[in-house]
Order: sequence, then structure tokens, then C-alpha cells
Amino acid sequence: MKFFILLFMALSTLSLLAKDVIFGVVPQQSPAILIEKWTPVVNYLSKTTGLNIVLNIEKSIPEFEKHLNNGAYDIAYMNPYHYVVANKKQGYLASVRDTEMIVGILVSRKDADINSIDFSKMKYLFPSPLAFAATLVTKYEIEEKYSINIDKNCSLMYVNSHDSVYKGVARGIGDIGGGIERTFNNIEDKETKEKLKIIYTTAPYPSHPIAFHPRMSAKESKLLQDAFLSIPSNILNDLSMKKLIEINDSEYATVRKLSEKLEIKE
Repeated sequence: MKFFILLFMALSTLSLLAKDVIFGVVPQQSPAILIEKWTPVVNYLSKTTGLNIVLNIEKSIPEFEKHLNNGAYDIAYMNPYHYVVANKKQGYLASVRDTEMIVGILVSRKDADINSIDFSKMKYLFPSPLAFAATLVTKYEIEEKYSINIDKNCSLMYVNSHDSVYKGVARGIGDIGGGIERTFNNIEDKETKEKLKIIYTTAPYPSHPIAFHPRMSAKESKLLQDAFLSIPSNILNDLSMKKLIEINDSEYATVRKLSEKLEIKE
């Protein structure tokens, strides 16, 4: 009997190890940069849990959204609005997030003379229609504070990533661009960053969660959550994160309320 119990345990462990766990990351930056920054995370998770974690980076945020809402990822790092939708459609559950809150920003060139009364005359660049703080929150607050509906009254363009927004504004393709503090601080192209200034910041919201698809077993989810919470600070620093903390779905109630106000069509 003891032999069969040990055999069952061994087979269960082998089954766990043999399975690929697909980890999707929202492409706020270029795929090459994200692969470089997130590969150490994936390697650490795989080593710590014994699971075979496979990093999956899409070419654009809309492509990521499509795969996320179809349940393609076992675990995913997503913006707060993505989470609200993915939770509703697929049952993803938030597990951990960075302690820092997410703050949306609008940037312009340093040599541009822009203030609030000019907002309606500018050409805007955003990463994607459903980027949370970079697009949804910035548009919402500009309308609330200055009565300017960017979608209806302004020229705008979606350019796939935060990096593309910053480069586009620096090169004069757009006058104002939407992003978030973290990706702005993380700009690797010094020439681009030196040309930009932040002209507006939004209210803070809970930052991007890492969430698990419900097909993940309780054992796998606990292994992964513990591993995320123990990631060394030097790996997190490369992602411009301070510390990961344990969370649950209730953290994103404010995001749900905002999405209801925005009446977004999914």
C-alpha cells in the first residue's frame, strides 16, 4: 500500500511539472524590453515552484486583451480595467500587486507651451482604447475638470504601447500623450525622455494585478502566489516595482465603479 501511495504522489508531481503555465503580460512597452525585464521573473517562478512557466508577450495591447478575454493565459499581469473585464468574462482572480498605486499622466514636449485651456486644440496619442490610467482615466478626468470630450472633440491616435506614445510626442507626431508614471520613469531612450514633461497627473488607483485563471488548481495558485511574494527586490526593481503584496478581488471595486460611469462597451 505504501508503494502505491508513493507512486501516486510521484506521478502527481510529474504531472504538475510537465504542464506549461502560460504567463501573459500586458505589452505597455516593446516586446523586446518586456521579454528582457520579465524573463528573470519567469525563471525565478519556475525555479521556486517547479512549474514550467512560459512567458507570452503579444505585439499590442488590443491583441493581449483579445487573448486575455478568451482565457488564453493561466496567469496574467494586466491593467485594473482589464482585470475587471477578465474577472467577469473568465473568472480570473487577483492575487498580488505592487504596493505602489497607479497614476495616469499626460505628457507633452518640454518646449511646448501647453496649459489646460489648450487641451481641446491638441492632437492626442494613447496606447490603446482600454489602457486604464493612460487612456480611460485621463480622458475621464479631462472631461470632468475641463468639459473637454477628447473622443468627440479632439484629434487622437492609438499607437499600441506606452513607449510608442512617448516617442510619438517627442517626435512631434502628437502634442499630448497618455501614459502612467511607472512607464514614464522607466523610459530607456534617454533622448526621448529628455524631450518630455508631465503636464497632468490623475487620481491614484490600485495598480496592475497579477491574476490567476480559475483552471489553476488551489495548489498551483498557492505555490505561485508565495513565489511572487518572495521575488527578490533586484528583480522587482527592474520592473520599477517596490514590493508585491497579497490582494483579492475587492481591491478593484473603485475600478468597477469608474467603468460603470464610463459606460464602456466591451
